[in-house]
Amino acid sequence: MEVLVAFIQLFVITDPLGNLPVFHAVTQGKNLHERQKIYLAAGVFASIILLIFALLGVYILGLLGISLSDFRIAGGLLLLIISIMILVKGSWMGEPKPDGKSMGAVPLGCPLLAGPGAITTTMILIETYGYAITLPAILINFGISLLILFRGETILGFIGETGAEIVARIMAIFLAAIGVHNIIVGISQTFLITIH
Repeated sequence: MEVLVAFIQLFVITDPLGNLPVFHAVTQGKNLHERQKIYLAAGVFASIILLIFALLGVYILGLLGISLSDFRIAGGLLLLIISIMILVKGSWMGEPKPDGKSMGAVPLGCPLLAGPGAITTTMILIETYGYAITLPAILINFGISLLILFRGETILGFIGETGAEIVARIMAIFLAAIGVHNIIVGISQTFLITIH
């Protein structure tokens, strides 16, 4: 039961359903097989990121002198830049286009799936439930996320190519808002820590 609770918390924060149009926009021009390879790379990379932070997160941030607020600001800036490029150019990619592995790692794997919110949630789950509950929840979450992403082509197929482009542009606006929110929250947290 605790694994289910931990999984739900991770699933809500990684939000593969909400990210589906963004994934489609980022992988425009790729065929189904190429997209699935990219999605697989994103899921594996995101899982590895969360597993690393679950096991070593506190030590890594401490060694680098980086706070979770700093990480949230950096992730927010990256999302904001990507969203602006999608809105202006129709794609976040310049020339030459990155290969599937790099695209899956950034921005799809991190910060879209394994962003500051997911990393923070993972570290809180470790503190609350321990490793025996959190680690399986991470793996289950990304297994189900990959199933959703792999079926995403069918879901988005119903609205057509033009509809998908419109959805992608609209989602880019939401992506920008998420980026701005992360920046504001990160700055606010930093400011509060400085005051105290």
